[in-house]
Amino acid sequence: MATAASTEQSGQKRADARRNIAAILDAAQECLIADPEANISHIAKHAGVGRVTLYGHFPSRADLIDAVFTRAVTESDRILDAVDIDGDPREALARLVTASWKIIDQFRALLLAAQNHIPEERIRAAHDRPMRRVRRLIENGRATGVFRDDQPVPWMVAVYHSVVHGAATEITAGRLTDQNAATLITGTLLAAYSPQPAP
Repeated sequence: MATAASTEQSGQKRADARRNIAAILDAAQECLIADPEANISHIAKHAGVGRVTLYGHFPSRADLIDAVFTRAVTESDRILDAVDIDGDPREALARLVTASWKIIDQFRALLLAAQNHIPEERIRAAHDRPMRRVRRLIENGRATGVFRDDQPVPWMVAVYHSVVHGAATEITAGRLTDQNAATLITGTLLAAYSPQPAP
């Protein structure tokens, strides 16, 4: 039978664990954005915990990066919920791309770390919920005749994902600047989504 003291001690340990996890995730995000190759020792020091404590919550560097990436995607999805995707689908697409790009630009280094340590299918899975918003926008555009309807919707969603993240890759490689990235992305997607003339 648990005593009041042991229950209180157990609750304190859980609270300490939650604080440690939050501190580790915050530190990992900051460190990986600054340097996608930041090592565990640096992250643990930045979080104010030991390596043993960090590994107790995240058994490997890949597990930690996965957790940081998933949290960033979840927070980004919450931010994107505020974007109005109703009205003219072309204007809505521009709004969504602009908002999405601000997030991608902020977390570009984190995405690079994820791509280097997490399987591509895992990265795509983390984007499932945000991509539902893109799917709804595309379906609205198709229903109103603004977007083409001769290609599968999942493919058109994949094109959105590929173009946005392709822009991030090009900027990291130094082949593109981020000053007009949102405009380029929107223009590329509108060209890809526009109805094709009848032969």
